[in-house]
Amino acid sequence: MKGSGRSEAIIDRLHALHPKLIDLSLGRLEALLAKLGHPERALPPVIHVAGTNGKGSTCAFLRAIAEAAGQRVHVYTSPHLVRFHERIRLAGALVEEAVLADALGEVERVNGAEPITVFEVTTAVALLLFSRVKADLLVLEVGLGGRFDATNVVARPVATAITSISMDHMDFLGESLAKIAFEKAGIIKAGVPCATGFQAPEAMAVLRDVTAAQGASLLARGEAWVMDTAGYNGLALPPLGLPGVHQRDNAGIAITALRAWGPAWLNDAAIQRGVARAEWPARIQRLNGALAARVAPHELWLDGGHNPGAGAALAAHLPSWSDKPLHILVGMKSGKGAAGFIAPLLPFATSLLAVRELGQHLAMDVSEIVSASGGAARAGGTVAEALAMLPHAPPGRVLICGSLYLAGEVLKAEVA
Repeated sequence: MKGSGRSEAIIDRLHALHPKLIDLSLGRLEALLAKLGHPERALPPVIHVAGTNGKGSTCAFLRAIAEAAGQRVHVYTSPHLVRFHERIRLAGALVEEAVLADALGEVERVNGAEPITVFEVTTAVALLLFSRVKADLLVLEVGLGGRFDATNVVARPVATAITSISMDHMDFLGESLAKIAFEKAGIIKAGVPCATGFQAPEAMAVLRDVTAAQGASLLARGEAWVMDTAGYNGLALPPLGLPGVHQRDNAGIAITALRAWGPAWLNDAAIQRGVARAEWPARIQRLNGALAARVAPHELWLDGGHNPGAGAALAAHLPSWSDKPLHILVGMKSGKGAAGFIAPLLPFATSLLAVRELGQHLAMDVSEIVSASGGAARAGGTVAEALAMLPHAPPGRVLICGSLYLAGEVLKAEVA
């Protein structure tokens, strides 16, 4: 969770305040926010986004549509890929180092030595900054789960959005899809519309139960809205700024949440411009920097998906790449379901290499990835070593995937 300069030093100190990196609870943060004068009660309209896969992309579509309508948008997302500052966007611009460091210092002083996790503190920092800078919308992404996630201190968003739910973080959220869905559904508030896309029946049943109990409307794909190659509910759309069939779900969730809220500035033209302009790093992203130059004439692509649901979504895009050989480099975080992520990709891989970057947070050992692939993968070492192993011809595509932490290391190398 590195920052930069003064902010990095403060974040490093904050790690000493709690023995666990993750300890899902609202009480510590609520007490801190009270000392700060309750900034969570002085925010612009909030759209709260939870889910397993697609949260960041949905946030990107929400922001792009609102900005296409001329609105000022705050965004809070996690994790960051290269710099901590990526997590906090103030009225359209990433938070500046001096602003971030000052706010971190203020919150650190107010909290004192009280036990609190780093994510709880940085959420307090974000909410404090969001309350002080004028904006028309706050797009707020859940960090982990929903019910006890630090972002759930916001009492009444204008809409909620729940993206695709799959098996991930089972040690914190439960060992079944129903239990995980229940935790995600914790962001649903009484009378507040909730937009969602395609869900497994087990997850959808939970969302229906929770929205019914809360007196909230569940706006599900195929029921309240449709999204296909022709567009959204009859509205023709240009090609989405984020590639992949699964992004139709995320774009549709974003549009549905905004329409459910119904601000006066929302119109069809803004939706059309916004979905075409949306950008989000490490989501089937074409790279064109230093690493890409090494593998030319191959194309170099990056995706941060890291669980079975993400593997299935990525695999759904790969038939469109059948015109060229596809070389896949997989590096994952320890404890993730590597076998479930890799299995859907195997039918499309000309070659599969397991990688582990030296600076990658909690990187899974290459031998574990090879084992998870059923022996289909070869040991590739680091990304640079694996790229050097690729054949030069015929020209194809190279896809690096499996971890947002790996994606961060790759993006650093791209600009080196």
